[in-house]
Amino acid sequence: METALIDRCLDMAAAQQQPIGPVGQDGETEITSESSSMTHGVPQNDQDAKEEIVMEGSSFVHGGHPQDDNRPPKVDAKVEVIHEKVTKQVIKEGHGENPSKYSTCFLHYKAWTESTQHKFEDTWQEQQLTEIVLGKEKKEMTGLAIGLSFMKAGERALLHVGWELGYGEEGSFSFPNVPPKADIIYEVELVGFDETKEGKARSEMTVEERISAADRRRMDGNNLFKEDKLEEAMQQYEMAIAYMGDDFMFQLFGKYQDMALAVKNPCHLNIAACLIKLKRYEEAIAQCSIVYAAREDFTKARKFAPEDKAISKELRVLAEHDKIVYQKQKELYKGLFGPRPEPKRQKKITSWFVVVWQWLISLYYRLFRRERIKSE
Repeated sequence: METALIDRCLDMAAAQQQPIGPVGQDGETEITSESSSMTHGVPQNDQDAKEEIVMEGSSFVHGGHPQDDNRPPKVDAKVEVIHEKVTKQVIKEGHGENPSKYSTCFLHYKAWTESTQHKFEDTWQEQQLTEIVLGKEKKEMTGLAIGLSFMKAGERALLHVGWELGYGEEGSFSFPNVPPKADIIYEVELVGFDETKEGKARSEMTVEERISAADRRRMDGNNLFKEDKLEEAMQQYEMAIAYMGDDFMFQLFGKYQDMALAVKNPCHLNIAACLIKLKRYEEAIAQCSIVYAAREDFTKARKFAPEDKAISKELRVLAEHDKIVYQKQKELYKGLFGPRPEPKRQKKITSWFVVVWQWLISLYYRLFRRERIKSE
């Protein structure tokens, strides 16, 4: 990575007092196609290769959530009636086929109540993809699932969903701002979906199979990165991270947790590398902050994979970055409160009043003594 880009991000992070971890000195964090961090005991399951990943576009590619995301976006596209209670307007075209029933969809979305225009949910802010299995979605997600079934990978759309296919007559307990019988507006991006065929569904995979599948997505992303296909690379890294969501990671411990971290953490770093190359520094800082917070995870991962150069490299980079941020903060606050005050010297008692008073006492003593001698 060019030094100027790293310095620019460091300056932004220092100004926010939010340390970040640089993503590498050579433009990559651990970008490599031949080697894999999962060469330490993770079986490569052929069944996962049969599970087709259909993807085009990415939530990162399109700048994450729009600048003015407190209100639903205004879309001029034609309104498609895809269901009696669901309409769709395309914001960005996708490619490929539509997901079929029981496909696992990976998406980002925002949700507003149509009557008040109040936004009550935003997965972009949470920086984690949502998974919905078509045909097995929650009742309140029925309208959203119908919309997804008419979308293509990479497509971004605005959905209007009637209350009957949303939170129903009673509204939402989890979201108090969703009143009874509230129609919902969704801005949705279908990042990708798993079309389950002869292979296993994600929920049926063992821990090793799931980590192995994520690692293959990571390596696919590395190959795309080398071809300078940054947008496509990011979507692969994002899919790899989706294999290891918070619920999954919470169940892991010991060597299995270390195995998962050895894949997940480098994916965050590589997303940051892509974002910096795309000059999207704010998003890069957010990703680097995740990496910085994962320092302890890297240390644990290195214990499991001591020969993994990627993990060791990132720990060195984080240590060097600490020094840089400290120096920048030191310069930032230098002179803020002025020079350090010197201790005040104790002034000698040289008041003229004291001198005169001492002289008068001395004079009085001599005069009194003289009179006494005369009297004797």
